[in-house]
Amino acid sequence: MTQSILIDGPRLAGFLALETQVWEALVAGDPEADSRMLTEDFLGVYPSGFSGKTGHCDQLKNGPVMAGYRLSDAQLRIISPDAVLLSYRAAYLPSGTTAWKSMLISSLWENSAEGWRNSFSQDTPEFTAAPECPPEHG
Repeated sequence: MTQSILIDGPRLAGFLALETQVWEALVAGDPEADSRMLTEDFLGVYPSGFSGKTGHCDQLKNGPVMAGYRLSDAQLRIISPDAVLLSYRAAYLPSGTTAWKSMLISSLWENSAEGWRNSFSQDTPEFTAAPECPPEHG
């Protein structure tokens, strides 16, 4: 099924840039920017349960939900010419807190007439020591 797995290079960097746009929307509290990056049938699988596109965007109605973040350990699985799975580690600082958290994320990106959009994301919390270093973004 997987055509190839990339751990560096311009294609991986391009999808990290797309994923970063989602994170920047979370930091900015921008539901419109968030919405532009997600498919209409987006599904998020989180420790709190399932969420569609509306739920993902509605979390930003009252402003930013993240104060900072850092993405690392990324790999890109090429599923088909129009589908890739981006998996990575995210260190993040929720808005209004001082404690950094960490999770592993897998995001399915699909290409359509609108361009590349995120159709699925699963977040798995890591229960390790909190990241000590400041984020690259935020």
